[in-house]
Amino acid sequence: MEEKPQHGSLGGLVAGVREEYESGRTKELEWRKAQLGGLIRMITEEEDAIFDALHDDLGKHRVESFRDELGVLAKSVRNTLQNLKKWASPEKVDVPLISFPCNARVVPEPIGVVLIFSCWNLPIGLALEPLSGAIAAGNAVVLKPSEFAPSTAAFLAANIPKYLDAKAVKVVQGGAEIGEELMEHRWDKVLFTGNARVGRIIMTKAAKHLTPVALELGSKCPCIVDCLDSKRECQVAVNRIIGAKWSTCAGQACVAIDYILVEEQFAPFLIELLKSTLKRFFTEPEYMARILNEKHFHRLTNLLEDDQVKSSIVHGGNADPKTLWIEPTIVLNPPLDSDIMMEEIFGPLLPIITVKKTEDCIAFLKSKPKPLAIYAFTNNEKLKQRIVAETSSGSVLFNDAIVQRRAHDAPSGRKEAVGSARPRSGWAVLGRKDRKDPNSKYGLDSVPFGGIGESGFGQYHGKYTFELFSHRKAVVRRSLLVEFMFRYPPWDEYKMGMLRRVFRFDYVSLVLALLAFWLLGIRR
Repeated sequence: MEEKPQHGSLGGLVAGVREEYESGRTKELEWRKAQLGGLIRMITEEEDAIFDALHDDLGKHRVESFRDELGVLAKSVRNTLQNLKKWASPEKVDVPLISFPCNARVVPEPIGVVLIFSCWNLPIGLALEPLSGAIAAGNAVVLKPSEFAPSTAAFLAANIPKYLDAKAVKVVQGGAEIGEELMEHRWDKVLFTGNARVGRIIMTKAAKHLTPVALELGSKCPCIVDCLDSKRECQVAVNRIIGAKWSTCAGQACVAIDYILVEEQFAPFLIELLKSTLKRFFTEPEYMARILNEKHFHRLTNLLEDDQVKSSIVHGGNADPKTLWIEPTIVLNPPLDSDIMMEEIFGPLLPIITVKKTEDCIAFLKSKPKPLAIYAFTNNEKLKQRIVAETSSGSVLFNDAIVQRRAHDAPSGRKEAVGSARPRSGWAVLGRKDRKDPNSKYGLDSVPFGGIGESGFGQYHGKYTFELFSHRKAVVRRSLLVEFMFRYPPWDEYKMGMLRRVFRFDYVSLVLALLAFWLLGIRR
């Protein structure tokens, strides 16, 4: 097992990784493919050891671990390996006719030496997915796993050197002090997944070297539940809500549903359906992960200690500090200024807030910070359009939840997903056209994942992970054959007129003006 480095040795470790990058080995396509192949072999051959580590750290059932981490990760790495040659190839771009003869290309090149801070709630997937994109882009990488998932961190430190290039890909274990020490060094890019408080520390330290940073932070992800057309659709919606709240690390996920917005008249039916389905899904305690540690356990139980919150519990509320287990809990209309509605919950507590009309949800969301994701269960196309047009979030997902992050099960039929869109949040739409991509049957690698505003910035998944760790270098080749002297001083109105024609792409007028100028010169 790789030893935890002492503070004094970190400088040597970072220098060694940079030396490997400067050697040029990591830029070679065959090297990149070999590392991705090594990752796939590690995931496959060490599957049981990974299941054990995730159970030790979080009490995850092996099926949940496969669904949320190993399965999706293996699919993602295979997709990257399959498309790597295409992604790494220069892209030819159009050039204006006035520059003839000329050609231009955009060349993806590695950023350099990358530092990745992974988190504890998805400690395999959120460590190895960005790692796979970073090495696919040709970078050297240092990975700092979360100290709060010690068994998984130890697994990564012991096995990554066995399956990957141990000189160019390093794992550094340790606590916050090691993370701070790593940030004292110069990196070419840093990716941090975690909470906003630590994210601010990362940003502050990165400013010393002007290091670009990508942050994947948390937020209060809302879920709008509209009145659906049939009992079956209501049941499917509830299945997916439970899957995105309690079945994903017991709600300890940045894209887990944080609270529900629903019409007053529909709330009683929704609550009863949630209760009956919870009873059917979680027949054994082991089917839901436990809370990370005592600190987080007490943070969550304290959210329920407020008298007004406690009185609004309509289901659950029980907890066992010995096993760090908290019962799936539903809270109806807690005070909007209570801690449970002001803080990211990050656990198995679900507030339900009622509104007079579903359309009122739009104004409610606009008054809140921009979340990492907005979920909405509705068949109302006008409402869908309003959510996309009038709200801002990292992503929007209709009639499902979390699949844009978990990327294992794309929506089908009438369902559709929308990942972030307008210029302010980079929207991309996944609809019927995208389902022609065979990969869309099993995941959403075709849309980016990331936050906006306080929920973070920087996007990844599939090709977007490759692009996150790449620099798109413009390469332009021109000839010395053709020269236009109106580019240069001394200036006059003739040259101003020629430049106006160029910038309007008025090439016919430009040619006529040049011809007239040439004929006039001959006559003189």
